[in-house]
Amino acid sequence: MQMVIICGGLATRLGNLSKNIPKSMIDIEGKPFLLYQIENLKKNNIKDILLCVGHLSEKIIDYFGDGKKFGVNITYSYDKDKALGPIGAVKNAEKLLDDEFFIMYGDSYLSVDFQDAYNYFKKNNKPSMMVVYKNNDKFDKSNLIIKDNLVVGYGDKERTKDMKYIDYGTSLLTKNCLKFVPNNEFFSTGKFFSKLIKERNLRAYEVFKRFYHIGNPESLEEFRNFIKNR
Repeated sequence: MQMVIICGGLATRLGNLSKNIPKSMIDIEGKPFLLYQIENLKKNNIKDILLCVGHLSEKIIDYFGDGKKFGVNITYSYDKDKALGPIGAVKNAEKLLDDEFFIMYGDSYLSVDFQDAYNYFKKNNKPSMMVVYKNNDKFDKSNLIIKDNLVVGYGDKERTKDMKYIDYGTSLLTKNCLKFVPNNEFFSTGKFFSKLIKERNLRAYEVFKRFYHIGNPESLEEFRNFIKNR
């Protein structure tokens, strides 16, 4: 299984905390956040990792290199000087992608049985699958409507009361899903998933353990406490 981690964003919500380092390299109890992600993936037997990097990418590359010292294989895709957005960054990495691959964000820490998720994906005749969590606005604003194990509504900007679930932070895609994404252009997750939903091509895989992220100072502190107390 291949994991694509999107970690090229500017992290503006973190202010000075990410002024001189990428968000994924913020120190948590003596280790960069990205290392916690990679260690978690390794426990799930995911060792083939593609990092989509951009802002201050040299900080990530200098620390992780090819990943061998961490027991994984790391390759890189570069956004260069143009912001491409999460899905634009994945499209930019198309030549490096397997036919099937997971994506996740560089600020999320997830409790997922990735092998079980993959097995579920293979049993269902859909080209894409999103891992979802019944959040009810508890840990972040819920943004999904789920019906009959399909994602049927995605609130990228506008949310409705029937949005009880949230994008957990990882999805499984076939390479063919990128066919409608233009090259070298900004492309958001909202636009991408809305297209898949419209075609009834986005399966839902539900998990029941909460997620953590470091997208803002409050959530960063919450993750620090999780690491201290686990």
